[in-house]
Amino acid sequence: MKAIECTEFGEVEGRAAQLYTLTNQRGRVLRLSNYGATVTELHVPDRQGRLADVVLGFERLQGYAAHTAFFGATVGRVANRIRGAAFTLDGKRYALEANDGPHHLHGGQHGWDRALWTAETELSALGPRVRLRHVSADGDAGYPGRVEAQVEYTLTDDDQLLVAMSATTDGPTVINLAHHTYWNLGGHHSGSILDHEVTLMAEEFTPGDPVVPTGEVRLVEGTAFDFRPAKPVGRDLARVANEPLGFDHNWVVQGPAAQMRPVARVVHPGSGRVMTLEADAPGVQFYTGNFLDGSLVGKGGQRYAQYAGLCLETQAFPNAINVPAWQEQVVLRPGQTYRHNMRHTFSVS
Repeated sequence: MKAIECTEFGEVEGRAAQLYTLTNQRGRVLRLSNYGATVTELHVPDRQGRLADVVLGFERLQGYAAHTAFFGATVGRVANRIRGAAFTLDGKRYALEANDGPHHLHGGQHGWDRALWTAETELSALGPRVRLRHVSADGDAGYPGRVEAQVEYTLTDDDQLLVAMSATTDGPTVINLAHHTYWNLGGHHSGSILDHEVTLMAEEFTPGDPVVPTGEVRLVEGTAFDFRPAKPVGRDLARVANEPLGFDHNWVVQGPAAQMRPVARVVHPGSGRVMTLEADAPGVQFYTGNFLDGSLVGKGGQRYAQYAGLCLETQAFPNAINVPAWQEQVVLRPGQTYRHNMRHTFSVS
């Protein structure tokens, strides 16, 4: 079996997209596309050694081109929400597309999840790797500065998924890339994630009014947002006030930003699969698939209902550019390099 294979994945707007299959020495399989720098499949074993695909997604490119759930994608130029779809940088105001009510979300309707990235492959010392690049022009989606971005996916031979993001610019801009895979450790076809036991290494979160953070930082203690001891996702769901019901909030990851540190641990009791996440971003958006409603038909004809997957999007804080104390998390200037690294480790309990 080849460690890296490349096949055609379909066409979008007359351009061909590719699908890359990475296989490590243990036989774990990762599939991803250069369309949106998107993870489409990841097969990992349960406690009996049985492999399952733990990533929500589609079998064909058309599913990714049509949906608005950001399955597996790299979202940018700025992930999450920007209040009022506008910001001011160096005294100049920039207007963006309002694609989430009055707010801007995940780079707009034609963000980087819709771009066809260029790709190259490598058999690294750690395992098979795909390196993807995208150039975003000055003025793209309303953002200033030309940005050259890169995302690397590595499937290591000891069952880790590494995601390494970087970017440079020729003019002052804002950037906040996030990886948007929906995880279901029971397998993408197994139903709800409400029984998954989640630990978040965070003592604080950034509440919004209702969905966009205002700059307030609040302790999780005594709230539904306290995941410091592991608990099932569904245990305190009824105490979350947002609509549709579920978690869709940013937590402040403990420890110094810009250093790799533990972010989260997810356990599926039924299969024994465990995923731990480390990253060097300031925050993590924990999202429980609240807006999924069964209308999206994924791999194998599976309909993804509400709570069919959970996302752990490490990131700068949402709306950081509009909160003076947070702005430097997302401002990128010429001569600087934006970096964001994630390490997912899979095991069994």
